[in-house]
Amino acid sequence: MNGAESLIRTALQAGVEVCFANPGTTEMPLVAALDAVDGMRAVLGLFEGVCTGAADGYARMADKPALTLLHLGPGFANGIANLHNARRARSPVVNLIGDHATWHAGADAPLTSDIVSLARPVSAWIRSVSDSRSLAFDTAQAIAAAKKYPGRVSTLIIPSDCQWGPTEGPAAPLAAEGPAPVEAAQIERAARLLRDGEKTALLLGGRALREPALIAAGRIAATTGCRLLCETFPARLERGAGMPVVERLPYFPEQAIETLAPLRSLILAGATSPVAFFGYPNTPSSLVPDGVEVAALAAPEQDAAGALEALVHELKLGRTEPSMAPLSPPPKPSGALNPITVGAALAATLPANAIVMDEAATTGFPFFAVSSSAPRHSYLALTGGAIGQGLPCATGAAIACPERRVVAFQADGSAMYTVQALWTQARESLNVTTLLCNNRSYRILQVELARSGVTEPGRKAKSLMSLASPDLDWVALARGMGVAAVRVQNADELVAALERSFSQQGPNFIEMML
Repeated sequence: MNGAESLIRTALQAGVEVCFANPGTTEMPLVAALDAVDGMRAVLGLFEGVCTGAADGYARMADKPALTLLHLGPGFANGIANLHNARRARSPVVNLIGDHATWHAGADAPLTSDIVSLARPVSAWIRSVSDSRSLAFDTAQAIAAAKKYPGRVSTLIIPSDCQWGPTEGPAAPLAAEGPAPVEAAQIERAARLLRDGEKTALLLGGRALREPALIAAGRIAATTGCRLLCETFPARLERGAGMPVVERLPYFPEQAIETLAPLRSLILAGATSPVAFFGYPNTPSSLVPDGVEVAALAAPEQDAAGALEALVHELKLGRTEPSMAPLSPPPKPSGALNPITVGAALAATLPANAIVMDEAATTGFPFFAVSSSAPRHSYLALTGGAIGQGLPCATGAAIACPERRVVAFQADGSAMYTVQALWTQARESLNVTTLLCNNRSYRILQVELARSGVTEPGRKAKSLMSLASPDLDWVALARGMGVAAVRVQNADELVAALERSFSQQGPNFIEMML
């Protein structure tokens, strides 16, 4: 057995079953090992950002890591943006990066680079393999590092001779570190703030947005009257009919500060204290107004679900039941396409148990509000702000949950970053409906330019935010990748296209002209 085969066998024994790959010459032994060892699903991405984004989406829905297989430093660099998003989502991901043979490293070949320096900003754990016999154990450590609660990115750099060299066999799985304990003082402080009768909110993030934690938070809110808020861009939020309704903290800082201003205290459960996405003139970095007390019930690395259950016990809530959203989707809209009718159309037609990956930017804001009583669904968002996450993340989510319909609610500008994901969806026959908002612009940048005080941008500024001249033909792009595609001009056509796509197997693409 060679090192590459021992790696694949080690990964399988640790429960890792999928490899999102864009390999090159230095990874050929690993490519061969995928054939030699049964059990690992190999998924080709035509761009490394598709592989890393898909691994993120897979991890969010499967709660376990996938492998990425990338080619040297430049290949890894192509995937860094979505690894940044994965790090912010606290997703477990294991990167395998092929490197030159150990004895060739000093030759300074054209593809030689400092992979460790590239990997450090997005990786919580990095190791360069030294020989084939250590590769299996290094792999087991990389997987355990990625599984450390709540999830991390680990990167294993593997010289090609360590892949083809001999080894004694796979390594046994290693136990991953679970959540850090929550101190009794954290629970007692949160209980005191909730008992005081002052205006309080629970800001939920990370694993606190899964069903058990949300039910506990809903019980607390039903008794104490506290508000339930969630992070602006949650990694995964369970919502819809039968779940407590959670407000999303607004994106724009003025609106977020206004949302928090009436509070006397903000209790963090799985979330960090909120800050503005960017620094603006005359706007503080922290979104928490002066005078609002912030208390950490559970940090992201702690057991937020357990802390909320302990808080229920501390408050002696007994059999208190949370208030749940009814099943009451909005009426199917008619007329012109705009953010409101688009959000209503998706909420009105959304199938039960769907997964919505939202990278629709400005057009997507109304959907969240109108879908709180839509059928139960999982909501994924752009955690790190690096656009181009939506299509790959939806791809990975569909591989993790093949029985569920995935909706990639997508803006046109960010879709162009990783459009190759459509090809992977077609090749793998994934149940993904891409709902693309075509306004032929980077609309969010137009908004931000106006917010910066530029009310009448000039020709050059306008050109940098326009996706016209030439117009992108999204139907042709999708069909060219093997995905069935239609273009809709109004809300009636959109509703019909959504219903048709949800009734069919495989990927579909709907271009909305806004």
